[in-house]
Amino acid sequence: MSRFSNLFALAARILMAVLFLPAGITKIAGFAGTVGYITSKGLPLPAVAAVIAIVVEVAGGLALIAGAGTRIAAVALAVFTLVASFFFHAYWAVPEAQVMTQQLMFFKNVAIVGGLLALAAHGAGQWSVDARRTP
Repeated sequence: MSRFSNLFALAARILMAVLFLPAGITKIAGFAGTVGYITSKGLPLPAVAAVIAIVVEVAGGLALIAGAGTRIAAVALAVFTLVASFFFHAYWAVPEAQVMTQQLMFFKNVAIVGGLLALAAHGAGQWSVDARRTP
C-alpha cells in the first residue's frame, strides 16, 4: 500500500458522499417536487420511490463519510445510481437538443458507479469505522 492509500480512501468516500448526501437532503426538503419528477418519468409508486431514493442517498452518504458499512453502502449506491441513470438520463429517448446533456449525465453516472465499485472492492481504508471494527 502506498503511504497515501488511507488519505485517498478517505477523500474518495467524502467526495462520493458530497454527491449523494446533499441530493438526499434536497429531496426531503422538496419532497412533493421529487415525487412530481418521478411521476413525470412514468415510474410506479412515485412517493415510495422518492422515499427509497432519500434513504439510499442519505444513509449511503453518511455511511461513506464515516466509513461504516462502506462496501455495502457503495454497492447500494452503485446499483441505485445505475438504475436511476436509465430512467432519468435516457439520452436515447430525448429530443435531439437534449441528447448531449443527458448523454453526459448518463456516462458521468456510469463513472460514479465505477468509483463506488472501487470503494466496494478495496474498502474504506484505515481511517474509518470499518477499520476500527476489524480485529
